[in-house]
Amino acid sequence: MMRTSTLNRTAVERRAHLMRELVEVLLFVGIVFAAVSVTQSFGVVDSSMAPALQLSQRVLVNKSAYVLANPSRGDVALIADPQNPSQLLLRRVIAVPGDTILVTATTVSVNGVQLDEHAYTGIAAGQPESQFIGKYTLSADQFWVMADGRLAWATTDSRGFGPLSRKNIIGRAEFVYWPLRQFHWIETYSSVFSSVPSR
Repeated sequence: MMRTSTLNRTAVERRAHLMRELVEVLLFVGIVFAAVSVTQSFGVVDSSMAPALQLSQRVLVNKSAYVLANPSRGDVALIADPQNPSQLLLRRVIAVPGDTILVTATTVSVNGVQLDEHAYTGIAAGQPESQFIGKYTLSADQFWVMADGRLAWATTDSRGFGPLSRKNIIGRAEFVYWPLRQFHWIETYSSVFSSVPSR
């Protein structure tokens, strides 16, 4: 009687162990699937976002970042170029729906506030940074995005293709993960935009 009871208990324990392992494997597969679904690796292929991002770095993009919220000023977003949707670009969000943006040869202003963007462009105040001069008020699904490297990349940001539709924004670049020695979170420079009033 004792031997049968022990065998039954051993069989029950084995089944419980197998079930626990099955649940762990399924949970792991679910986590990996979720991670793959909501993130994307992106290789920096040019110097358009220098000095913040350098050629050949790899960036992790959070594709779920804007499911419940819109991009914010200062975010570095992965976008599809509206002139060539198969071309993916990293661009900084400068203005959001409702904002009025004014771009001159030497300045960028949002809602009447001139931005001091030196921290991420590396361009000193008063130096030429754009050949585009114009003013836009963004509609409900439009964003203004710009390369941090201003002069050389004007045609591949909103100065070239105009306000960007929300549907062209894929996700938010979170951090550089490769090369490992260059790992860093991608700064949004929220202080640059802190005095810009909302519309």
